[in-house]
Amino acid sequence: MLIVDAQVHLWANHVPGNPGHRQIPDFTADDLLKEMDEGGINAAIIHPPSWDPESDSLALDAAKAHPNRLSILGKIPLDKPESRSLVDGWLGQPGMLGFRFSFTQPHQATWPKDGTMEWVWPEAERLGIPIALMASNYMSMVAPIAEKYPKLKLIVDHLGRVGGTTDAECFASLPEMLALAKYPNVAIKATGAPSYSSGSYPFSSIHDYLHQIYDAFGPERMFWGTDITRMPCPWKQCVTMFTEELPWLSESDKELIMGKAVCNFLGWDITE
Repeated sequence: MLIVDAQVHLWANHVPGNPGHRQIPDFTADDLLKEMDEGGINAAIIHPPSWDPESDSLALDAAKAHPNRLSILGKIPLDKPESRSLVDGWLGQPGMLGFRFSFTQPHQATWPKDGTMEWVWPEAERLGIPIALMASNYMSMVAPIAEKYPKLKLIVDHLGRVGGTTDAECFASLPEMLALAKYPNVAIKATGAPSYSSGSYPFSSIHDYLHQIYDAFGPERMFWGTDITRMPCPWKQCVTMFTEELPWLSESDKELIMGKAVCNFLGWDITE
């Protein structure tokens, strides 16, 4: 089975501003690949983190050196006019599969609502650039965008959960997120799932929520992943939580959710 982690971070010379991540100054491609090998992970999609201003170049170097194992969903400062000139050649960069916007910095918090992002939707649709969004606080914006730009592929990060919470509180916006399933251009990243449970492995307190998301989006639009540097368990348990502990997933479902579906959606052709 091809196992592709839909979200990991690399950084150097900066301790993460998010205290949930490992509080270490460096997590390099070598560190990542070593842990991937130990955990049985074939490939991973790097999301350059906001706490390291050099993380984009770090990701590009890693993807260029390991094209069959690492790819990228990158970011640009949407509020800078010069960013618009970067879009046309975006997918021509080594390993680049699309955009990812997290809105984690204070100056980014208003972007989804103040018009800052309006230019990027039609441009991304025109160029076939998928966009992943940490949309838990902006869920209401996703449906209008998906409807207005039907050829624009959108991914809702981290199961659309409410940050800093667990269990039922974590999935308070689930009904709104499940309603997005009617748009065929919207997918869900099931990244970080273990951290959304108050319990220990196999994190059964969130299994029902995962089942509802699966029922709504199907295995073709539900992508497994970890955000490994903030997980409460080893990579192997992040894998077996899905491959061994969710009895309603068929073998073909697992093959899609654990790797094939995200590669299909983002156009990443991995040679196994």
